[in-house]
Order: sequence, then C-alpha cells, then structure tokens
Amino acid sequence: MQTAATRGMLASGRRMQTAARPSGAPTTPVSTGTTIIAVEFDGGVVIASDSRVTSGVELGQAPQVRAAAAMVQNITYKYKEELMAHLIVAGWDPRLRGQVYVTMGGMLVRQPFAVGGSGSVYIYGYVDSAFKPGMSRAECMKFVINAVTLAMGRDGSSGGVVHLAVITDSATKYTVILPHDLPQFHCE
Repeated sequence: MQTAATRGMLASGRRMQTAARPSGAPTTPVSTGTTIIAVEFDGGVVIASDSRVTSGVELGQAPQVRAAAAMVQNITYKYKEELMAHLIVAGWDPRLRGQVYVTMGGMLVRQPFAVGGSGSVYIYGYVDSAFKPGMSRAECMKFVINAVTLAMGRDGSSGGVVHLAVITDSATKYTVILPHDLPQFHCE
C-alpha cells in the first residue's frame, strides 16, 4: 500500500533487446516502441503513455523521488553499453513535491516536462509550443493526453489507449482513456 510520503512511476521509452542483456534481466522479448510523457504541476505530476508502454514500476514510501531517480541513473550508467534507454522518473514527495527526471546513459536531469519513446519525435513541436510554466492539473492532463494522442496518430509503434496517472500528495489516480474518448486531430 502506498502512502502520501512518496508516490512515483517509472516509464521507459525503450528497453534493451534480449540479446544484449545484463545478468538477471528478463529473458522474454520486450517491445521497444511507445510514447511516454510526464509534466510537473504545483500539486504533483501527470504522467501518460500509450498502451504499448514497455515498463512501469511503483515505488513505496521510500525513497524520495530524487533518490529513486539517482538509483535509475546508476543502473543506466552501469549498463550503458548494453542498455540504450531514455527513462523518465516522475513522482511526488513532501520535500520537493512534483518532480520529473530524465536519464540516459548515466545522465540525470530534472525538467518541468519530459517526453520519450519512439512517438516523441512526432510531438516535439507540439510540446514545445503547448507547454506553459505553471499549468494547472487540468491543463497538464490535457497537455499529456493531446501529446500521446498525436504521437499515436503518427508513430506505428505507439497506439491503443492512453494510460494516465496523476500523482499528488494524497493519491495516485490512474485512468485509461479509450480510443473513442481521445481528442481528434486533423492528421487522423
């Protein structure tokens, strides 16, 4: 059971291939296509992905989000030759509230929002123009839903439904948005 002390989610935009895996890694083939996005708001974090997301992990009461991100950073650095992964670690803790971190090859950077996965190349223009500092929870939800929907319309490896999580001090609320409830854009 999670408490309000630390709530988090880790999403991977790309996982290693099974042929070049470290000892103890999964032996079953994994998907490598998806779209992930996370954005901070004053009360927490909104994170979303299409239904072809490759990884999701919830963390319990400890550690703080920054500490969890540092653990992921250490793993990606240790296996940088075998694992080419753009990871987003996002969550809420009482010290720094909502946070979004990205890591690749051992680098760790906090950002107000992050996108990753094969669909991200199709939405950089959208997120650069639509992101505004200080967005509300509702604005962040619309931002990530639109971004993932746009990516699913262009990226053959992204698709299905949108998985949405809103992580705050009081709860983590998960929602699945079915295709008929997604926004419609001219490209579809």
